[in-house]
Amino acid sequence: MTSGGGGGGASKAAAAVTPLRLQHYLVMAGVAAAVVLACLRYAPAAATGAGYGFVLPAAPHHGHARVVVPAGAGAGAAARDRDEEEEDADTAAPAAPPSVVIFNFGDSNSDTGGMAAVNGMNLNLPEGRTFFRRPTGRLSDGRLVIDFICESLHTPYLSPYLKALGADFRNGVNFAIGGSTATPGGSPFSLDVQLHQWLYFRARSMEMINLGQRPPIGRRGFRNAVYTIDIGQNDLSAYMHLPHDQVLAKVPGVVAQIRYTVEALYAHGARKFWIHGTGALGCLPQKLAIPRGDDADAGGGDGLDAHGCLKNYNAVAARFNALLADACALLRRRMVDAAIVFVDMYAIKYDLVANHTAHGIDRPLMACCGYGGPPYNYNHFKACMSAEMQLCDLGARFVSWDGVHFTEAANAIVAAKVLTGDYSTPRVTIASLVNSTTALPNDQQP
Repeated sequence: MTSGGGGGGASKAAAAVTPLRLQHYLVMAGVAAAVVLACLRYAPAAATGAGYGFVLPAAPHHGHARVVVPAGAGAGAAARDRDEEEEDADTAAPAAPPSVVIFNFGDSNSDTGGMAAVNGMNLNLPEGRTFFRRPTGRLSDGRLVIDFICESLHTPYLSPYLKALGADFRNGVNFAIGGSTATPGGSPFSLDVQLHQWLYFRARSMEMINLGQRPPIGRRGFRNAVYTIDIGQNDLSAYMHLPHDQVLAKVPGVVAQIRYTVEALYAHGARKFWIHGTGALGCLPQKLAIPRGDDADAGGGDGLDAHGCLKNYNAVAARFNALLADACALLRRRMVDAAIVFVDMYAIKYDLVANHTAHGIDRPLMACCGYGGPPYNYNHFKACMSAEMQLCDLGARFVSWDGVHFTEAANAIVAAKVLTGDYSTPRVTIASLVNSTTALPNDQQP
């Protein structure tokens, strides 16, 4: 009796639990459905088809240009823009191909934050104090020449390839990393590594296209892009401890790496190249602060020129530029359907020193941020960003920011001259290069 009564109770209990379990499963299914619907509703369009490390932006508003929020703008405006994007997401037109695409290769002269990203460097003010009013990974107080070029072409600043958060690759990619060399092995992200990063980016983009997905840049974007190269300064600096004739013997190898990169990019469809020479290295406070021999030695490698710059460094820079210009001329003859422009950065940057008063600059050989005061304000052991740094006043016009890199004021002058096309061979502007289509047959937009 007891056992029989217990069995009946268990049956009743099981019968009572079954509806509860069914109800539980129904509730959980409802929650799961709600989560899925919420994800589909609020997830950015970038998520669709992602999986290759790219940030795929949502389609822009129909009839609206891309909006860049100015530095210092409040978070409320950005939030309203995001709300409007979500409201228009269902009716947005397909993303239009970008009008300007730039792939940049280089060192710290054009690094917009790559080195900081890859090394986890949390820079502090005064880096970025002039324009951005916060550190951005640029080794300057503000914008670089590549930033001014982007502004002139009405395209946003380039995102570093290795930037984990907030990157937007629709208008190109910046592969430049501070400290990079043109020769392989000279740095972790030498030019050959940057080239392979571009090849990887392109291969993954083509794979997405073949899968019916939309990458940040399509086939036409790659082919119609401008490929900018600004590298070589670190190579030359690394050789300067050698006798002068041995340094000059190293220069052709540096140029050969740049030429090889152009050839490799061309083999994969690139047709527009904008190549910067190097500046007057002998006018940098970092170089001038190195202990040296008698500056009055007119015949010497350690002597100073009439404007106070090191003659031997500038001679090596001039040799590099001459060989790079010759290499560009050779490539033009071989690649008749490509546009290869060489820009004489030496003439532009040396003018900042030689004619500094015309540019409103009082001390062209002195770093704005450094240590030691005049004449160079540079100390190899107490550089800019150290606890003992000596900083020029905000708004003061200096050529050098930290002894190696330029201030925003200097970069603005350099960029203005670059954009004229007067220092280019052939004599064209980068805007005309962007708009050129004569060397770009059979473009296909996915």
